[in-house]
Order: sequence, then C-alpha cells, then structure tokens
Amino acid sequence: MSPTQIDHFRTHGYLHLEGFHPKPRVAPLRQKLRDELKRLAGAKGGLSAVQRLPLFQQIGKLSALVNLPGLHEALVTPALLDFIAKLGHRAPPSAATGHPGTQLLLSPPQQGDWTLQGLNWHVDLAARPQDPLPGVQAFFLIDDVAPHGGATLALAGSHRIDTRRPASDSQPALRELLKDPLDLERRLGEQGLAIVEMCGRAGDVFLMDMRVLHTPSVNATKQPRMMATTRCIFGT
Repeated sequence: MSPTQIDHFRTHGYLHLEGFHPKPRVAPLRQKLRDELKRLAGAKGGLSAVQRLPLFQQIGKLSALVNLPGLHEALVTPALLDFIAKLGHRAPPSAATGHPGTQLLLSPPQQGDWTLQGLNWHVDLAARPQDPLPGVQAFFLIDDVAPHGGATLALAGSHRIDTRRPASDSQPALRELLKDPLDLERRLGEQGLAIVEMCGRAGDVFLMDMRVLHTPSVNATKQPRMMATTRCIFGT
C-alpha cells in the first residue's frame, strides 16, 4: 500500500482497489451466483416474491436466499487483511477470534428509476471523527457493476463530520441535507463531500472507514447486482 493510498483513505474515507482479486478467483463465485439466481427465478417464493417487497428489503431477502460456501475464504485473503491492518495500524480480528464473516449483497434487476431520493443513509459503527479508525468495511464486486446498477453509495468525507452535533446556520444537519435530492451533489460539494458509487469491474474491492455514511441504491439496470461485504472492527 502506497502513502498516496493511505492519504486518500484518511482524507476521503474510502479506497478503490481496482482488480484486487484476479478474475480466476471471482469467476467461480460469479457462476455459482448466476446458477442460484436462475434457480430462484423459477422457484415458488423465489425471485418474483422478492421483487414484490419494498425496494431495500429486496436486498436482504435475496441475499438470505442464496448460500455460497467458501465466499469468505475466497475474498478475505491475507493480502486484504494486510491492507486493512496498514490502514488501522493494528491487525483486524481473525475468524478464530470473532470475525463476523462475509455477507452477500444481491439486488434484483430493474428495481426502478435510479434516484437519490428516499435512500437509507447510515453508519454501521458510530464513532467520533477525532477517534482512531474504529473499523474498515470491505465491499467486493463479484460481477461487473455498472453505474446505477445497485452499488452501495458512500458519502466520501463524512467520517470527518460529527453527525450527532446540532445544526447551525452555516452547517446544516448532514442527515437532513441528504433527505432532499434537489441539487444534492452540488450542495454536498460545498461541504467538501461527494457521493461515491461503488461500481466497477469484477474483482474490484472498496475499503471504507466505518464512520462513513453509506446506503443501498436502486438497481436500474437489467443485470442483478452481485457484491459482498465484510466488516473488520479493531479492538480497543
């Protein structure tokens, strides 16, 4: 990991590692997922039932219906853990000491028009900007994910803002600002923030400071979104 990458992560709260996992590693996972989704498309209570759920419940339900043995071992490699350890200046937990494992993030195709309205911006681990890095969340692209293809969105730079502080005339509450999609990206830019769409090619990995606000997004494409995630929380 280069000093430039470390500086980018500290400043923006995320890092895009293009082609981190080679194609031969992710190709078998992608094929198994395609087979599983094909099976669910013809099963009672399968894909059609998932698509009748509210938009973002579809992700959790579809991901829970698919079992992919070996997912964690294939994606959370020693090389990845070494990257994360360098960012945190200490080793993340191993599977033997309580690592939570790796979860699929699957979205059905054609969920509707892509929008920034009504998204579920949140953090999975609350911590103050001045605290040491509390954890790193990794997002894995198992298949190519096109823009507006359902990728997780991250609000780069939001780890530097304590969202629990009251708003002022010059600093509107960030979560309130995110509820209004009108000219949102320009207004975020005025605060030094930017929405990052975690799209890219199969094998790409995004590493994110767990204080960064992020959200699921709408998959407006004809292809299912195939991603996975793992959380590495540092001990005190």
